[in-house]
Amino acid sequence: MAMGEWEVLEAVPLPREEVELGEGVASAPRLRLQDRVAVITGGNGGLGLAAAAAFAREGAHLVLAARSEESLANAASSLKEHGVETLAVPTDVGSPEQVERLFDRALREFGQVDILVNNAGVSGPTAPLHEISVEDWERTLSVDLTSAFLCAKAVLPGMMQRGRGNILNVSSIFGKRAYPYRTPYAAAKWALIGLTQSLAHEVGRYGVRVNAICPGPIAGERIERVWRERAHRRGIPFEAIRDKMVRMAALRRIPEAEEFADLALFLVSDASRGMTGQALNISGGMEMR
Repeated sequence: MAMGEWEVLEAVPLPREEVELGEGVASAPRLRLQDRVAVITGGNGGLGLAAAAAFAREGAHLVLAARSEESLANAASSLKEHGVETLAVPTDVGSPEQVERLFDRALREFGQVDILVNNAGVSGPTAPLHEISVEDWERTLSVDLTSAFLCAKAVLPGMMQRGRGNILNVSSIFGKRAYPYRTPYAAAKWALIGLTQSLAHEVGRYGVRVNAICPGPIAGERIERVWRERAHRRGIPFEAIRDKMVRMAALRRIPEAEEFADLALFLVSDASRGMTGQALNISGGMEMR
C-alpha cells in the first residue's frame, strides 16, 4: 500500500446482548464511546495503540495516523476483534498538508470526529543543549508540539459547530520539571500543557473539552531505548538509570501502557464531563504536581 493510500477494515456488528429480567427483556448497557469517532496520532504502537484498543472496546470507531505504513496496518489488524471500523492513514503529522488530508479522509468516511488524541511524538536528541543541532531541535518540536496545533486546528471547527468534542494531548511529567540533556523534548512537553489550558479556555463555551495526560516512564521498548542512550551518554550502566527511575516512583514500579489507556478513556468519556484544562500525571508517584 503506497504512502498516500488508506483502507477501512470491514466492520463487524457489535453484539447486543439481552438479559432476562422477570417477564421483561433489558438490553446490555450502552458502551461508553458507542459510535464516537476517535483520531489517534501515533496510533501504530505503544501508548497510542493501547488507547485505541481501550476506545474500541467501548465502541469507538478509529482513525489511526502515523508515518509507518506497515506498523499502521498491523495496528489496525490487531483491532479487528473489537468489531469497530478502523481507518489507517499514513501521515507525517508535522506536515500541514498531510494533516489536512488526514482529517479530510476521516470526515469523508465517518462524517465527524468526536475525539482527538494528540499522541504522536519523538524522543528527540539526548545531549547537552550546545551540542544539539537546529535540525534536531526543530524536528522534535514539529512532531511533539506543532502536530498538536495542526490537528486541533483541523478538528475544532466541526466540534465547535456540533457543541461537543474532546481533545486529549499527551504531554509528560517532564512538562512539569527539568529534564537535563533532553531540552527539545522537555520544551515541547511544557508547551503542550500551556496549549491545553489556553485552548480549554477558548473552546469550553462550545462544549469542547481539552485535557492532557502527563506520563512518566511507561514500561516498554521505547523507554528502555531512551534509558540506554542516557546511560551511554553519562558513562554509567543501564541498570543504574532504570533502578533510579523505579526508586523515584512512590509505588516503586513503572506504570504499564494499559494504565495510561484507562486514564485516556476516562478523560474522553462522559465520566469526566466536568473536567477541562487538566494535566493529569500517570507516573507511579514520580511526579505529584
